[in-house]
Amino acid sequence: MDTTDKYIGQMLDNRYEIIEKIGTGGMAVVYKARCHRLNRLVAIKILKEELAEDEEFKRRFRSESQAVAMMSHPNIVAVYDVSRSGNIEYIVMELIEGITLKHYITRKGVLNWKEALHFSTQIVKALGHAHSRGIIHRDIKPHNIMIVKDGSIKVADFGIAHLQSTQNTLTQEALGSVHYISPEQAKGGPVDARSDIYSLGVVMYEMLTGHLPFEGDSAVSIAIQHISAIPLMPREVNPDIPAGIEAITMHAMEPDLGLRYASAEEMLIDLEEFRKNPGVEFEYVAQDASIDDTATRQVPTGAILKADTGLSKPVRSPSRSLPVEMTREEYRRNNKRASRTASLIGVFLIIVFLVSVFAFMWIKWLEPIINPPEVLVTVEKFVGKRYDAFKDDPDITAMYTFNVTKEYSDDVEEGVVISQDPPVRQMKLPGSGIIEVQLIVSLGKQPEILMPDLENMDNRVAKQQLENLQLNLLFDMQPDFSDDYASGQVMSTSPQPGEPLTDGQIVIIIYSKGPEVDKTTVPYVEHISLTAAQNKLSSYNLTYEVIEEYSEDIPINKVIYQSINSGEEVPVNTKVILTVSLGPDPEASPSPTDSPDVTTSPSPTASSSPDVTTSPSASPSPSPSTSPSPSPSPSPSPSPSPSPSPSA
Repeated sequence: MDTTDKYIGQMLDNRYEIIEKIGTGGMAVVYKARCHRLNRLVAIKILKEELAEDEEFKRRFRSESQAVAMMSHPNIVAVYDVSRSGNIEYIVMELIEGITLKHYITRKGVLNWKEALHFSTQIVKALGHAHSRGIIHRDIKPHNIMIVKDGSIKVADFGIAHLQSTQNTLTQEALGSVHYISPEQAKGGPVDARSDIYSLGVVMYEMLTGHLPFEGDSAVSIAIQHISAIPLMPREVNPDIPAGIEAITMHAMEPDLGLRYASAEEMLIDLEEFRKNPGVEFEYVAQDASIDDTATRQVPTGAILKADTGLSKPVRSPSRSLPVEMTREEYRRNNKRASRTASLIGVFLIIVFLVSVFAFMWIKWLEPIINPPEVLVTVEKFVGKRYDAFKDDPDITAMYTFNVTKEYSDDVEEGVVISQDPPVRQMKLPGSGIIEVQLIVSLGKQPEILMPDLENMDNRVAKQQLENLQLNLLFDMQPDFSDDYASGQVMSTSPQPGEPLTDGQIVIIIYSKGPEVDKTTVPYVEHISLTAAQNKLSSYNLTYEVIEEYSEDIPINKVIYQSINSGEEVPVNTKVILTVSLGPDPEASPSPTDSPDVTTSPSPTASSSPDVTTSPSASPSPSPSTSPSPSPSPSPSPSPSPSPSPSA
């Protein structure tokens, strides 16, 4: 833990305890924190101090973050809360345990096209959800895409890139993002959903080839290439890529907005069609970088002037005698030019002669001295022999060294060599006089592994037990209601206990979700009287518990916040904790000058909250469950009023 960081150990809004720093970006620093109200780990992104001093930027930061918080999609990092504690602007997000797609590509290099298709489909679904709500990401790149442990994708930083674009120019600091920007972004023009699609195309190009389509020494040079250059086709870099996914990638990267995919949904249709039939061919034809466009190149102005100057003189026929139309000075210049040409031809002929002499001497004498003749040997055949029979033979070890890998084989007896590299052939003897040979030696038949009995076991423990078998099994975890099994317990498996397991097999684990219960919807009861809140919760078949605390803004005996989001479906008889106002703290100092920790909210709609720290029981921050959306109950939602902090 970095104890030198001033935020480590702080408690924001008497709720979020900052534990450790987990990342730094252009605008903010990301920390791991614990929400003490809901007892869960979260990620908190704190706006950098230099940006937090800009009032207009802070306003846009809260506005953009609150818009993103309204989104809900399995492939988008969830935003729980947007708030301010003192002069600290921050957003509270879902904590993702995983690695970035950039880290994964760097570690693995070229991704298998099936894996690239799997990731791309999830990313385009996330973009489609955001675009349908009018939110453009503007900074799609592998650095902003998280891979969760279960192989799913989470896209982060929606809406935030729009703010960052006002702070950065195309400098070396922007080099990470400029590799993925669209041509219209590089020109500084307006962007829409198609800009995100272009960036996704670049991400697909990098996954499929292991290379970026454009490289350069500066952000400006890369941006210019996005505008004017045509990259190599992915199949020229990696011939193993199917033509269909290459066409989808280049269609997404089409520099002409009119020819690019018009929407994420349109791109998703092609991805799904390719997934069902990898041999499909699409009508889209990418631009060919090999087309010769020299016929349409602009002629430099200097060349035009030179040509015009030359044509302004009369054309004269050569003659040994002084022509009537030539002056003596012109004749002298012509003779001088001819002498110069003859000298150049003579020098060229001398160079050709010297090169010919050197080539003859090289072939005849020099090369055999510098590069002595190769010693060719024939590699011995080890395939089919027992490794123990020759590994210690001095005649063998004098010429060979072995790197041995052992594998199971149904056809080759244990201890016998399955394959070798290099194979039996003639080869040049290395300077060391020792030939290195890679051998694969058989372990014999692989012992049969049977499916264990996992019934009544916790599903996570059952899955871990199967993973320990090291068979690269694929798991299909299927929850189901049950009156006979406790929640999380395994009810049945396929294959059944005692059946053999094979490498790469799909194992279905059906586990209990507990008995099926009736559900109800939580109504919105904040800022109304305790009696009205209790009556409303009872009408929705919910129970309640009351906690009291002081509040400077909420009148006495009215609900400050509720512990469960309005609109959330929960089992009937679920307990909702209501925090009810006791009115202002009688022990608090009435003078603002005596309480430096009290800040005044500039307007009812601001996202700040009074930082009242006089009473340890005061909790100026609302629960992340507080929602600005209206209650789903028939009664109208209360009108907006100043609150300790707006919810996400």
